[in-house]
Amino acid sequence: MKDVYLRWFKGKVKKAITNYNMIGDGDRVAVGLSGGKDSMALLQVLYMIRREVPVSFVLHAIFINPGWPVDIDIMADFCRQREIPFTNKLTDIGEVVFSDRREKNPCALCANLRRGAINNTARDLGLNKLALGHHLDDAIETFMMSLIFTGQFKLFAPVTFMDRSGITLIRPMIYVTGKTVETFVERCNLPVVKSLCPANGKTKREEVKELVDLLNERYPELKTRFLTAFQTLDPHNLWPPMTDSRLRCAGADAGQKVIETDRGKGGEGN
Repeated sequence: MKDVYLRWFKGKVKKAITNYNMIGDGDRVAVGLSGGKDSMALLQVLYMIRREVPVSFVLHAIFINPGWPVDIDIMADFCRQREIPFTNKLTDIGEVVFSDRREKNPCALCANLRRGAINNTARDLGLNKLALGHHLDDAIETFMMSLIFTGQFKLFAPVTFMDRSGITLIRPMIYVTGKTVETFVERCNLPVVKSLCPANGKTKREEVKELVDLLNERYPELKTRFLTAFQTLDPHNLWPPMTDSRLRCAGADAGQKVIETDRGKGGEGN
């Protein structure tokens, strides 16, 4: 039963990699390792897939050390057992975010600093791809956060080329949910490093996660529907962009022809 589940999980990840051409022959893939269940699952499944497919690619785990206490040995041993190079990049991100800036909502700044640090580290190591452990729940939560807090339809893409670093960011686990990842971690008996981030469990993302989980309890197919929507979005089903704010309608009827513009009377509309 365990083998069946592992094959199913690997199949989901392989499908995402194939559908979005995430990894090719000769790629040197950095894996963002935090010690959490998502990143440990990502490194494990890529390690398993690499041993089975004809495509040859390199894995290199990178931990962006924020400066607060972390059990590095667990991650280092995990990588050593699989003969995967491991880089522990020490930074002062924790001090900047929580001591210098004292951000009320520190996650955005922390994420930006960590993103820059891991991109630069991957580039310096000669790696051309960066794999992150984001899954379907993360995509849904990002979409909902953007909608609720900014009024925009935005979420991350499966594959993104980053001009500044020349690194291509990939997210191989976008087809699986957070619960599925947890089950994979349990079935593979993977070690997990507890997060000691001062903001852990106290973020806006946690609020949105609870909201999505509540909705999913009532509508069990919700996450699958989100995945379908993300892959089949048709811009024509949304409102069109507003007309130029400088245009003035000559009458109250919304459908009446615009005959005057701020560029002056006697224009092409007359």
